[in-house]
Amino acid sequence: MAKKKKPPQKLQAWIDARRRHGLSHAQVQMARELGMNPGKLGKLDNHKQEPWKIPLPYYIERLYFKRFGKKKPDVVLSIEEVALRKEEKKALKREEKQLKRQTEATDTTPSEVNDP
Repeated sequence: MAKKKKPPQKLQAWIDARRRHGLSHAQVQMARELGMNPGKLGKLDNHKQEPWKIPLPYYIERLYFKRFGKKKPDVVLSIEEVALRKEEKKALKREEKQLKRQTEATDTTPSEVNDP
């Protein structure tokens, strides 16, 4: 059985924020697109002692609509899916780079190397 990899530290902060503040995957994606900092979401969250604040999920949705003019992103991905796609992309680039190195090594023959 394959060992489950941990997501990168940047994405782990978003996973923690999602759990702590009760956000959906769509709301986390909206907050990321808005450029919000997951560590600062606690300041924006309504702690029941501040009745003038709207709840954080509604605040994120309102800002997203104001900036992008739509209720939610077209394609919603969870943080885990984003991490998986990044890892796949990284592995693909690694393979391409290795293949390129191999083809360059076979293309250079000893006679070409010795010719000035």
